[in-house]
Amino acid sequence: MFGEKVPSSEFINRGEYRDKVLGCWTGKNIGGTLGAPMEGRREIFDVNFYVQDLKGKPAPNDDLDLQLIWLLAVEENGIYQVNERVLGEYWLNHITGPWNEYGIGKVNMANGLVPPLSGACNNDQWKNSNGAWIRSEIWACLFPGAPDDALEFAWCDACVDHAGDGIYAELFTTAMESAAFVESDIRKLIDIALAKIPADCRVARSVGIAIREYEAGHDFKTARNAVVEDSADLGWFQAPANVAFAVIGLLYGEGDFGRSLCYAVNCGDDTDCTGATVGAVLGIVKGRSGIPAEWIEPIGETIRTVAIDPFHAEAPTDLDELTERVLRCTEETQMANPTLPRLTDGPTAISEKLRASLLSGEQVERRLWKKSSFAFRTDCPFGKVEVEYLDGVEATPGETKRLRLALRNPHLENKICYFDWNLPEGWSVKQGEQQVLGIRYGAVSSIEVELTVGEFDSAYVYLPLAVRISGRNYPTFITVPFQYRDSVRATLEKPDSLYWDNHDRMLARRAR
Repeated sequence: MFGEKVPSSEFINRGEYRDKVLGCWTGKNIGGTLGAPMEGRREIFDVNFYVQDLKGKPAPNDDLDLQLIWLLAVEENGIYQVNERVLGEYWLNHITGPWNEYGIGKVNMANGLVPPLSGACNNDQWKNSNGAWIRSEIWACLFPGAPDDALEFAWCDACVDHAGDGIYAELFTTAMESAAFVESDIRKLIDIALAKIPADCRVARSVGIAIREYEAGHDFKTARNAVVEDSADLGWFQAPANVAFAVIGLLYGEGDFGRSLCYAVNCGDDTDCTGATVGAVLGIVKGRSGIPAEWIEPIGETIRTVAIDPFHAEAPTDLDELTERVLRCTEETQMANPTLPRLTDGPTAISEKLRASLLSGEQVERRLWKKSSFAFRTDCPFGKVEVEYLDGVEATPGETKRLRLALRNPHLENKICYFDWNLPEGWSVKQGEQQVLGIRYGAVSSIEVELTVGEFDSAYVYLPLAVRISGRNYPTFITVPFQYRDSVRATLEKPDSLYWDNHDRMLARRAR
C-alpha cells in the first residue's frame, strides 16, 4: 500500500460519505442511460434529456456491471488480498460480456495468459480502448480522498483486458473520483488526475487539448473536433478521445449536472461511458442530495445488469443496497489500513496538506508507471515470483527469447532461491536449466535468461518452472506460457452495416 504507516488525522463524515457514494452510483446510472441510445455513433448530438421511454428503469450498462463483480471479490477476499490474478479469476467465473477487449482478455486467460498478459497480448486493436476507465468508481469509493492507494487496485483491474493508455485512462478517472470525495473544484480534480498519469501518454495529450480549447473560449464542438482530429490515428472507441470527451463535459458543463452529462454525450462515440463517468464524478462532488430530482425520477433506483452471470454473483438489486455494501467494505479497508482518511460520525476535517499532496504523482510514477504488462506475478508463501517477457510471448521455433526471473518482497533472510526448468525436447536455456538467486528480506532479486524456442504441438506451449527455497525440500511450480507466432488472430474487421443493425437491435432490447 502507498503512504507512511502512521494513523491518519484526516476525517470524512460518514453521512456525507454515504451521500457521495449513493450519488456516485446514481450519477453512473443516469449518465449511462442518457448515452445508451447514441453509443457507437460518430456524429455530434444535441440531446438535453433522456430520449427513451424508460418506464422508471435505467438502461443496463456494463460500466456498472463489472464493478459489482469487483465488489464481490473484495467482500469475499478482503481488499488487500485482491490483485490482478484474483480479479482475472472473478472475470472468468462471473463476467459474460463478450465484447472486444472483454472477450480477448477472457480468451487469453483461458489459454494461460494470465493478467497482465491477458490485456497486453493479441489485443492491439483494443488495449487502449474504453473498457477499463469506465469501471473505476469502486476503487475510488473504497479509498475516498486517497487516490494513490486506489490506483494500485485500478492498475490491477485495468490490466486484465488493457495495456498502455487503456490502463492510464483508468488511473486518470480513479484519481479524479477518489479526490472528489475531498475536493469539489472540477478544474483541480482534472489536474490531480493528470498528475497520476505520464505527461507524454495519449490520454494526457487528449485531455490537454480539451483543457486548452476550453480555456481559449472555443465552443464545445470545436473542442470535440480538435480531440477527434488528434486521435484519428487511434480510431474510434479508444480511451484517449473518450476520456477527453468526459473532461469536455465536466469543463463546459461548469458544475451543472444535466448540462455536463449532455455535453459529454453530445460528443458522440462511446456515449454511455462518457455520460456515466461524468455522472459519477459529479455524483460524488454533489452527493445524491445534490442531483436534480428530474434526472432521478425517470430511472428509479434499480440496477439492471447485462454483462454478468447472475448465478453466484450476488449482485445488489438497487443503488441503496450497493451503497451499503460499499460502505461496509470501506470500513473494513480502513481497519486494515489506518493511514487512510477515516470515516467518522463527527465533522469532515481534511487538511490543506492532504489537498496539496493530491497533486503529486511521485508515488504513482514509482510504483505503477513502470510496471510491465508483460510481467506476471505468482504469490508464493515466501514472496512474489515474477516472470517478465522481454521480447513478448509470441515465439517461433529456433528463436531466442529473453526472460527476467525475479523474486520480489521475500519474507526470508539470507536464503537461496533456485529456478529449475523442466523443458520439452528441443527447448533450452543458454544459462543452463537452473538459475540461482541470493535473496534478502524485502528486496528484489532478478536474473535474465535466454531461452531457445523448440517445436510447438499446438498454438500454446506451457513450460514448467520449479521454484525452491534453500532449507525446504519441496518446489512451487509455475507455468510459463508461450504462443506460437501468428497462430492467434483477435483483431476485428471494420464494422459493416450488419454490425450496426445488430447493435441497434441490442440497444432496443436494453431499453425494454
